[in-house]
Amino acid sequence: MRKLSLNILSVFVFVSVSGRLSADSPHGKEFKLSCDLCHSSKGWKLDRSIYAFDHNKTAFPLVGQHDVIDCKQCHPTLIFSEAKKTCVDCHTDMHNQTVGPDCGRCHTPKSWIIENINEIHQRSRFPLVGPHYTADCDQCHPSASLLLFEPRGVECFDCHEADYLATTSPNHVEGGYSKNCTECHLLTSFTWTGGGINHSFFPLVEGHAIGNCSLCHTGGNYSNISKECNSCHMPNYNATTNPNHKTANIPTTCNDCHTLAPGWKPAEFTIHDAQFFPVYSGKHQGTWNSCAECHTNPASYNTFSCIDCHEHNQPDMNDKHSDVGGYSYNSIACYECHPTGSSEGSFNHNTSIFPLTGAHLTTPCSECHVSGFSGTPTECSACHSTVYNQSTNPDHIKLAIPNTCSNCHTTNPGWKPASFTIHSNYYPLTGGHATVADNCVLCHNGNYNNTPNACVGCHQNNYNQTTNPNHAAIGIPTTCADCHTTNPGWSPATFAIHNNYFPLTGGHVGIGCNSCHPGGNYSNTPNTCVACHQNNYNQTTNPNHAAAGIPTTCADCHTTNPGWSPATFVIHNTYYPLTGAHTSVSCNSCHNGNYNNTPNTCVGCHQTNYNQTTNPNHAAIGIPTTCATCHTTNPDWHPATFPIHSNYYVLQGAHVSVDCYSCHHGNYNSTPNTCYGCHQTDYNQTNNPPHASAQFPTNCELCHTQNAWIPSTFQHDQQYFPIYSGKHEGEWSLCADCHTNPNNYQVFSCIDCHEHNKADMDSEHNGVSGYQYNSIACYTCHPTGNAGGKMLKPKNPIQKD
Repeated sequence: MRKLSLNILSVFVFVSVSGRLSADSPHGKEFKLSCDLCHSSKGWKLDRSIYAFDHNKTAFPLVGQHDVIDCKQCHPTLIFSEAKKTCVDCHTDMHNQTVGPDCGRCHTPKSWIIENINEIHQRSRFPLVGPHYTADCDQCHPSASLLLFEPRGVECFDCHEADYLATTSPNHVEGGYSKNCTECHLLTSFTWTGGGINHSFFPLVEGHAIGNCSLCHTGGNYSNISKECNSCHMPNYNATTNPNHKTANIPTTCNDCHTLAPGWKPAEFTIHDAQFFPVYSGKHQGTWNSCAECHTNPASYNTFSCIDCHEHNQPDMNDKHSDVGGYSYNSIACYECHPTGSSEGSFNHNTSIFPLTGAHLTTPCSECHVSGFSGTPTECSACHSTVYNQSTNPDHIKLAIPNTCSNCHTTNPGWKPASFTIHSNYYPLTGGHATVADNCVLCHNGNYNNTPNACVGCHQNNYNQTTNPNHAAIGIPTTCADCHTTNPGWSPATFAIHNNYFPLTGGHVGIGCNSCHPGGNYSNTPNTCVACHQNNYNQTTNPNHAAAGIPTTCADCHTTNPGWSPATFVIHNTYYPLTGAHTSVSCNSCHNGNYNNTPNTCVGCHQTNYNQTTNPNHAAIGIPTTCATCHTTNPDWHPATFPIHSNYYVLQGAHVSVDCYSCHHGNYNSTPNTCYGCHQTDYNQTNNPPHASAQFPTNCELCHTQNAWIPSTFQHDQQYFPIYSGKHEGEWSLCADCHTNPNNYQVFSCIDCHEHNKADMDSEHNGVSGYQYNSIACYTCHPTGNAGGKMLKPKNPIQKD
């Protein structure tokens, strides 16, 4: 039986251990693979001979160096789920985050050595071409020896700033060269020479196919060179003679006539037809061989001849143009009338946009057509600006009268008669002024300069003579238009500045002037409310203003709204201060629409609140109805004080500083008024002495005051044993000197305190009936501490500290 028990115990231990091993697998709780994939019964050490786990089927196939290292190098905790999957989790970032955390961008598991760095660099943001392909890494990455490859700028200037600053031929800094090097240099070029310059922004072809850059880039300035022809060829333009481009006003846009061929030829003046005269089209096409046939003066191509080329004679031309206004027998006139060289569309002044009338009929053509007939202006000011500038009455320039002469003048000689239709631009003629518009002398007296345009300038006498009201006396400004229009008689008139004297608002807005200014009297009108509304004040009933002594400064409470409502009562505090919750209540809450005899005591409005009190019930315990004694006007009657507490319980000593909740706990009804009622727990927890076991009375005030529990008094002498008087006065320090059992103050000792010995006491009490050597016997025979009227003095009395 015993052997069977041992076997059962062995099985239990094996099962328990096996279960514990299964639950506490060193590979983690989530590991589910069978142990025999890696281990054998020979031991837990990894058995390579039976190793059957295929790591390549996991998310991290073992290739290169990873296939030959020990498992614990990646799985130091043997909890395979904790293995890291990124390179930087196992390998220190030797590049200090300068190339990112993905080691696989450059390295392979085979080795850390990089065999295809150039190929890798081609996939970066700066592919290596030209001289960059053969450069050493540390030329661009100065910290490459430390395996640090900080990101570099990809602009040429980021690395070649020193080269840029060191240039001398040309000096890039002084020449203001672009810092974008690829504008002139090629990335594939191994030198900085001009052979690599890309000049595609201005193709160098034909006449521009030159090898000397300085011919265009003079002064070593290779920036801000204009692409316009005249920026380089203006000297050629100025030197022209046949024709002289400058005197002929030929535009400087050279490519209008010339190509890029060297020597400016061939050239064609294709703009002759559009800008000057049609010689490549129309009637004159093919009728000429050289420019000199028309431009007879080789020194000036502005000079041309019509009458020398055509077989015209003056008598026939005069006869043919007898009905043409403005006709003249000269080449300029021919061109002006026949700008296309055809009789169709010929010019006749009488049918033109500028027929000749008035003084223009007898004016020689040359006075208007100073530089030929083409482009002669039709505006008066173009010919008469001198007359305009010299005008004096009025001075047109000074008054900024526009130079559109025809607005006021006709073509009659002497500029008369004239009108002034823009008079309103200076002063509108309306009302009474409209009737004097035809008689300018009434306002101007023949002088059209400095005529005042303010009313008072002409009407000062009218202003000074006013009586109702006297404008000058009451300071009405002289800007008459503020109140008056230009209607005759100054009426009707408004008084827009009334608010300067008395603001018109509310009920005052819609009333007629006569309501306040009876009889049309606008002088000495009162500007106080009561001056007009005394009767309203006297007739008030709710409240009776006069009886209540409300002042007659109506605006204190009322606005100018009709009906005197709404009104405020800002002087309410003069009658009853509104504070706390009273500030937000509506007037009707207290007055109920009756503003006479409203009570001004709290209980006058709050009797119901007083009657409904429950905590405490004010009526039941006789709290007076003078609410303000305890409450303020704060909402909900909180916070409140109780200064009449002494009428119910006098607060002294420590009770003065305690908060109400400490005694009442939110219940202000039936709060006990005895010490024990609140301090029963203090009584029960006493231990020196324990009041309950010693059966001390519960009327605490016999020994204690309200200041604190200590110091306290105890009527020990009268009730028990005289220790504050008699022989024991001053002979003890602690209650424990006599009461040796702290758990029971009914127990006391006499013989432990005095140097009594039993032998002496037995001898001294020989013959004393009932004598015993114990403290109870001592107290029984000596209730006052005296022996036969004399206290036995101890041999070594205990002195009180």
